[in-house]
Amino acid sequence: MQAAVAAGHPATVEAGIEVLAEGGSAADAAVAACLASCVAETVMTGLLGGGHAIVFDASSGQTRNLDCFVAVPGLGEERREVELLELDVPFGAELVHYAVGIASCGVPGLPAGLGALHREHGSLPWPRLVEPALRLARTGVDFPEAHAACLAMLAPVMTMNEGARIYSPAGELLTAGSRLEQPGLVRALELLAEEGLRSAYRGSVADALLELMDERGGVVTSADLDAYEARWTEPVETGYAGTRFLTRAGLSALPAALLRLPALLGLSPAERALTLVSALDKAGPESHTTNLVTIDSDGNACVLTTSLGLGSGDFLPGLDLHLNSMLGEADLIRGALVPGDRMDSMMAPSFAFDEDGLALAGGAAGGTRLRSAFVQVTAGILDEGLDPQQAVSQPRVHPAAGVVHLEPGFPDEVPDALRAAGLEVRAWPARHHYFGGVSVVTRNGAAGDPRRSGAAATLDRR
Repeated sequence: MQAAVAAGHPATVEAGIEVLAEGGSAADAAVAACLASCVAETVMTGLLGGGHAIVFDASSGQTRNLDCFVAVPGLGEERREVELLELDVPFGAELVHYAVGIASCGVPGLPAGLGALHREHGSLPWPRLVEPALRLARTGVDFPEAHAACLAMLAPVMTMNEGARIYSPAGELLTAGSRLEQPGLVRALELLAEEGLRSAYRGSVADALLELMDERGGVVTSADLDAYEARWTEPVETGYAGTRFLTRAGLSALPAALLRLPALLGLSPAERALTLVSALDKAGPESHTTNLVTIDSDGNACVLTTSLGLGSGDFLPGLDLHLNSMLGEADLIRGALVPGDRMDSMMAPSFAFDEDGLALAGGAAGGTRLRSAFVQVTAGILDEGLDPQQAVSQPRVHPAAGVVHLEPGFPDEVPDALRAAGLEVRAWPARHHYFGGVSVVTRNGAAGDPRRSGAAATLDRR
């Protein structure tokens, strides 16, 4: 594979490519790109959220998962009742229920995850990896169409408290082509460059977070921050389309979906759609998530998926850091919430290996739409032989609660066949970020998802 970056915003891609061009590793590029995404993609992610990564070390052939998702807060405190703000958010014709507010914030894991990536697999000095994000914070960043559409849906949360100044300056929501200005992130990133990522757990950012928790009735404690650690784990392996497919299980259910999926190559459009619908199941809330992929010139690779959930609606004063809302994501909660436990996630950063080595590195955003989006892109590349951009751009199908959602672009025989099979069909009028966002790199190139204003670049084609 060529050295490459695929991600959810052109500025995120550029940050990763800049670091690769300086000789940085895939992990260095992933860290720099992720920090840039925490400036450029703040309707999708942020530093005080969580994530999952998968890392391939070409010299040893070892692949590992990294769990830096949020933890349940409340260590060192007596359990108490907290109030969450309930709201419904429209995704096209779908209403999705959320709970936000300061008490929805879990223990942030992303800073620890970025630290682990840099410590274990990085080569460039830490402050150098902060520089691209810091430049973006100082100058502002272009606000793309997909993010503007997302903001319009999320306005009740994104414009709460300090968010109003950022996302609705002068009382008007940012629109496509606007400049996203978050001056507090300059100071936040300067603190990260000076103090390292410990700033989020035992430094200045942590102090600001705990002060806000005390002021507004949040649950995260100093004991929670002291106890948090990112965890390296072994990936789950399954076979798919002649490859060894390595990913994580958890709520993603991606390995099971791939095992259920027969070959699509050679099927008619209607047969293909029916086969996909039968292999994919059940939907849930749409977390606001982003994904990035980095490959360096030595063949090392990293896929990193991150999220704030919807976001709590609370921002650290003076730092413009949005708090996560993972405790309000009902679809992520399985059983009692025990302080210190790691929450589960639908994220599924993945690699596929064939007899020649790494064949695909990718991941997706979009709650349980993440699974359906990534399965369809993976099948398009590994089974049907499409190049990455074709596979990412082709229309998607998503079955949810007895309804099959279809993007425009399918021939008429597809909805006809689905209805003949007794399924209710909802045809969407335009391509929409409801259907997830995939970033992927293969030997045939790289692609970011147009549904999320994504982008991709290879090192020698800047």
